[in-house]
Amino acid sequence: MPILTLVPSGIKTEVAPGTNLLAAILAAGEKLVSKCGGEAKCGACHVYVNEGRKSLSKATKPEHAKLDEIVGVSSKSRLACQAQMGEEDVTVEILSFV
Repeated sequence: MPILTLVPSGIKTEVAPGTNLLAAILAAGEKLVSKCGGEAKCGACHVYVNEGRKSLSKATKPEHAKLDEIVGVSSKSRLACQAQMGEEDVTVEILSFV
């Protein structure tokens, strides 16, 4: 199984492919807010994917639309509630300003 590494905590956990990042992050014991129940409406679960971006599921139109509204978005940005793990290791940065 691929490994999800969380920055800055350094937590590493095995995650089954197809699991969304929000569920994996919470299961690993990290705190990450989601106010909309994972529907890409609030943007509170905005994270940076530092490594393994291509392994994740493709961003959907609702995810792109919400990211367009968020301050601090970069090419590494994803909504953790929408991005699903693939077959490769991924490193995610939990943003302190969320």
